[in-house]
Amino acid sequence: METTQMDLQVHYSQAYLVDADDECYPDGMLDDSPTHPVGIIRVEKGNAFLITGLHTGTVSFTVAVADQDPGADLEGYEDVVEISFESPSGHVSLYEWGGGGVHGIPPLSVGPGTYRFRYHAYGMDAAREADTFDVVIDRYLLRIWPAPHRDPVVLKSTGSYFQYWLSAG
Repeated sequence: METTQMDLQVHYSQAYLVDADDECYPDGMLDDSPTHPVGIIRVEKGNAFLITGLHTGTVSFTVAVADQDPGADLEGYEDVVEISFESPSGHVSLYEWGGGGVHGIPPLSVGPGTYRFRYHAYGMDAAREADTFDVVIDRYLLRIWPAPHRDPVVLKSTGSYFQYWLSAG
């Protein structure tokens, strides 16, 4: 498993994972799955819209790319969801809101294809309450591995801000 950790600058509680074949990050909020909502991550081919608790400031963000399911960290995170993602190129980058910065991610393990994202969140409620802060309050882990397409699923749900996004559709 290849892991990359970064301090990610967010605005409007947003960050984006963008495939190398796409020209830019999503132009607005992507729709949640209508039948299996997961709230804090939304995808379309080549793009993922990631929601954080902090409105503006720095969050801790880790991306781990594996060649098989690395398992969920249900003890270390408060909210954990999964969703399938299609990568046309096999290469993705993490973009800060408004083009503020681009962070490289290790190449996806089997190149172009379908992957599973497991998005872990910790501290979303405290970060949302703080709203704007330069000290890291919330942290996120995105695990990526090749897998056939499956319905999105919520593995763990404890935070009220997560529940807000889950019901926001």
